[in-house]
Amino acid sequence: MPVALVVDDSMLIRHTVCRFLEQRGFTVETATNGAEALALLATLQPNLILTDLMMPKLSGSELITAIKGNPSTAAIPVVVLSARSSADQVHPEDRAEYVIYKDIDIETQLDRALAAVTAVSRSR
Repeated sequence: MPVALVVDDSMLIRHTVCRFLEQRGFTVETATNGAEALALLATLQPNLILTDLMMPKLSGSELITAIKGNPSTAAIPVVVLSARSSADQVHPEDRAEYVIYKDIDIETQLDRALAAVTAVSRSR
């Protein structure tokens, strides 16, 4: 069973994303900020990490820096959960494999992200 780590300080977003992933066969672990996620990653090797960028204690960007800088976690696909969407917005995190905008139909975006990340993982 694949494992996903969902990192977001919003309980509603965590619940929505967890439910979506569980319905698709994932075991899901959660953290409310980047510091909690790093603590979990000391003992957990997820197949996928979904993270918010704006969080207390350790931001999503700082979390991604730690993930990509550690050889044992660097290959784990990261999906960013971003608060805003705008046609002229620069990609909020270039080191992520996919970006989901919270203010647009999140489940449709999760479907697309999961398909894209799965395709990337298979090609490695």
